[in-house]
Amino acid sequence: MHEPPAATGGAEISLTDVLTGMYRRLLTAYGPQHWWPADSALEVIVGAVLTQNTNWQAVEKAIARIKDRGLLSIPALHETPVDELAHLVRPTGYFRLKARRLKNLIEILVVEYSGDLERMGKLPTGQLRDRLLAVNGIGPETADSILLYAFRRPVFVVDAYTLRVMSRHRLVLPKAAYGELQSLIMGHLPPDEAVFNEYHALLVHVGKRHCRRTPSCPGCPLEPLLP
Repeated sequence: MHEPPAATGGAEISLTDVLTGMYRRLLTAYGPQHWWPADSALEVIVGAVLTQNTNWQAVEKAIARIKDRGLLSIPALHETPVDELAHLVRPTGYFRLKARRLKNLIEILVVEYSGDLERMGKLPTGQLRDRLLAVNGIGPETADSILLYAFRRPVFVVDAYTLRVMSRHRLVLPKAAYGELQSLIMGHLPPDEAVFNEYHALLVHVGKRHCRRTPSCPGCPLEPLLP
């Protein structure tokens, strides 16, 4: 169970205090979430691409289909025709687009890093993020999910649940940009990969249970609102 250190100082509540308090409430209420559910860094990467605009159950079905065919390796994915891969990931929706995006990323791995994730992972975090974002179809949330969960870098993943929870607690505006919210969180918490991992997963959990499009606040561990 990972916790950021408690903030110290004057009587005024700082943003670090608020973010830390939210984290502790969620962790106490829900416990560790054990994210990302995968057996390898490659499985995390595949899942991060496939989870765009779909639910995790659909991603699990698609990954199981890939595994059943013995294709969950960089050489196998590289050799698999895009049409065949699209058929395998069909449960996730937008399957042709996602198959192409996954092939784009695998192609970069093979051509630039000899199919070696460890070699790619030797890049400094900023350079690695830029390289991922340069892959056609890889946006900030997908790139940061790969950084955090596959390469274990202290990068906070922002998603719709993060924005909804933080904006409803008046920490950012409802239409805050991805980078704005990410900078706010990372600027007020220590750069701890384990904490960022757990915090993101906990925000997803409370988002699904309480902070929906139509909020269901009774029983939410973040109520009443923190100062």
